[in-house]
Amino acid sequence: MDSVPSQRVRRINDRPLHPEREWVVYWMVAARRTGWNFALDRAAEHSRDLGLPLVVLEALRCDYPWASVRFHRFVIQGMADNQKALAGTPATYFPFVEEATGQGRGLLQALAEHAAVVVTDDFPAFFMPRMIDAAGSILDVRLEAVDSNGLVPMSAFDREYATAYSFRRAVQKGLSQHVGDLPLEQPCLDLVVGEALPESITNRWPSADPEVLLSPQGNLAGIPIDSGVSAVPVDGGARAANRAMQSFLDDRLEHYSDRRNRPEDNGSSGLSPYLHFGHISSHQVFVELMRGQGWSPEDVVPPANGRRAGWWGVSPSAEAFLDQLITWRELGFNVCHFRDDHDSWESLPGWAQLTLEKHARDPRDSEYTLDEFAASETHDELWNAAQTQLRREGTIHNYLRMLWGKKILEWTAHPREALQIMFELNNRFALDGRDPNSSTGIMWVLGRHDRPWGPERPIFGKVRYMSSDNTRRKMSVSEYLRRYS
Repeated sequence: MDSVPSQRVRRINDRPLHPEREWVVYWMVAARRTGWNFALDRAAEHSRDLGLPLVVLEALRCDYPWASVRFHRFVIQGMADNQKALAGTPATYFPFVEEATGQGRGLLQALAEHAAVVVTDDFPAFFMPRMIDAAGSILDVRLEAVDSNGLVPMSAFDREYATAYSFRRAVQKGLSQHVGDLPLEQPCLDLVVGEALPESITNRWPSADPEVLLSPQGNLAGIPIDSGVSAVPVDGGARAANRAMQSFLDDRLEHYSDRRNRPEDNGSSGLSPYLHFGHISSHQVFVELMRGQGWSPEDVVPPANGRRAGWWGVSPSAEAFLDQLITWRELGFNVCHFRDDHDSWESLPGWAQLTLEKHARDPRDSEYTLDEFAASETHDELWNAAQTQLRREGTIHNYLRMLWGKKILEWTAHPREALQIMFELNNRFALDGRDPNSSTGIMWVLGRHDRPWGPERPIFGKVRYMSSDNTRRKMSVSEYLRRYS
């Protein structure tokens, strides 16, 4: 087996393969898609090599942190797409949605008792690492985690990078080794056809019907999750992700570098929720983008100069988007890969901790509680609008998300409290929360991947300062305020 790069495969336990058993299991937990997925490729390789059928388990717990109708609906819409995509293949798709806490306990182990090998996704954030390690300790069969997160494998780097510049330079040095390694679009077409799963499993853990769960007659409202964080007018799933990608490439990419930071322009890609939930792959986005740019890996050998533009040899807007898709997104995965405490105060750069602690007792003009922040009840109209967008739509405009975090720092009694509030609001409401990329954005507010700035200010110290007044002077926000006030 050599189609999945070895740098992307990580053994979780030291258990053996069991080729005499009945099937191979792919436990889909992060890369929730049926193509462009190295983990699914790896499971399909095992299936072909062993001559065994493939079972794809996509399960959804109801007790994960910040579980809500918003996130459940988005994931289940993806399940509906996955079910349709695998219906015409030999693979057996097994969607399971808990209707009560703990209902799914034992399901993976029951499937693994019949499995030659279990493959899952290597995702370095949220509760995923702990869950996967725990599974590896109880299964009696080999468990492999496969990194399908970005263009460069997380293990290709030997350390955490402190700045985007240094990380970008490392990416430029090694990209040629990885840019041609692409996951398959349809990895499950030529597998062995399996028999129906035994009733001893399906009776205890009935397969979910995603379409029924999503219907008005479905029982999604009966699942013990937070119904106060309601669904948003954005559909989840691979089909919606592909539509969003194509809309961006066709209609907005051309002006991305000019318009992405304007709140009143729909200039962003809109892909971050789909990347977070694994409904689309950064590899697919990269390939489709570069195809439109007429680019091939042979065209340019990137100079390892750390510059954000000019090294791909494509349009300025395409270069600007690639810097977000590759440099900044994969920088977040780099930090999470090397640091278990990536979302903690102690993971901030030393200079940022020192300057913020030095000014922690500076007087604040205003202070707000978590509940007041959540309800958009501050004195600042622009901040309130950004929080309203987050609460209502599960996202904040790119530029205003930075301002949103800076003002939370300014309006809380201590920067440690500000950090907790930012993570709570982001993880509770944002479709792309609980992700290495959004963690990077929050920690940037407090100085990570940045440098000391002068002059030294109250509260902020040497951490970069932002204000609503400056934002209003830089860009038009009247329509944004009208929409979200």
